[in-house]
Amino acid sequence: MAKERLGFIGVGRMGDPMARNLLTAGFELTIYDTSAAAIQPLKALGAQVAKSPLEVASAAEVVIVSLPTPAIVQKVALEISSGPSSGSKMKIFIDVSTTGPKVAGEVAAALAAKGITAVDAPVSGGVGGARKGTLAVMLACPRDLVERVRPVLEPIGKIFFLGEHPGSGQLMKLANNMLSAAALAVTSEVMVMGVKGGLDPKVMLDVINSGTGRNSASVDKFPKAILPRTFDFGFAIGLLLKDVKLCTDEAAGLGVPMICGNAIRELLAITSLRQGSDADFTTIVKTVEEWAGVEVKG
Repeated sequence: MAKERLGFIGVGRMGDPMARNLLTAGFELTIYDTSAAAIQPLKALGAQVAKSPLEVASAAEVVIVSLPTPAIVQKVALEISSGPSSGSKMKIFIDVSTTGPKVAGEVAAALAAKGITAVDAPVSGGVGGARKGTLAVMLACPRDLVERVRPVLEPIGKIFFLGEHPGSGQLMKLANNMLSAAALAVTSEVMVMGVKGGLDPKVMLDVINSGTGRNSASVDKFPKAILPRTFDFGFAIGLLLKDVKLCTDEAAGLGVPMICGNAIRELLAITSLRQGSDADFTTIVKTVEEWAGVEVKG
């Protein structure tokens, strides 16, 4: 028997595999995306296609949004909240994007005026985790809604409840992404140093991953996307820069110094300018390579 119908807005690189997992779990979906190419594969799997975010909100009580920037999330939330209340079925707005605590609070307030509860639920784990349904879901919502949204989120990944305050999930996501960016940035620097000094990069990774330097970049990103020179891990440098900016800005607002964080932000900004904001985030190593005059490759 089919489960309830859900809405899903934004079925791009991350949204597509999440939506597929929900279909596999038995949910019916009404989807919307500005890209016709993104919509077609899910339509072929049985998802119904809406012509606007407001039409999605009229089709399902629970709507998930997976969008690339805070501005786009706000635009969608504004469109829904400014529409006619009589035409909307939606009661729960689950945002799995990365927007930052400030925008999460603003979206929650705008939707609350329409009787809609915003659920802050950013995810981490990349496209691979989205495909496997193993994302970390950082949930912040009224406690009495946790069990209501659990069946919807479990096909996506493992749920971690961060509290009831809108933005708590976003704060956790920013902390996680800063650590991920830090691992990639410093691993790029030491790998370039080693190669310029005559070390074999594969042996370097074997040593690092057997010792205390082991991290997400040395385990996954370097072996899979940098040594083979494919630079296709699945996340744009511009989006990581956006996340790191949100983190350093949030830290500044809280009065927390981010000395290392701001240095990483600068390296990401330089890479985004040199490689293009749509380039894969693993191209950060190219910035260090260009300065050093060597390449890290298998």
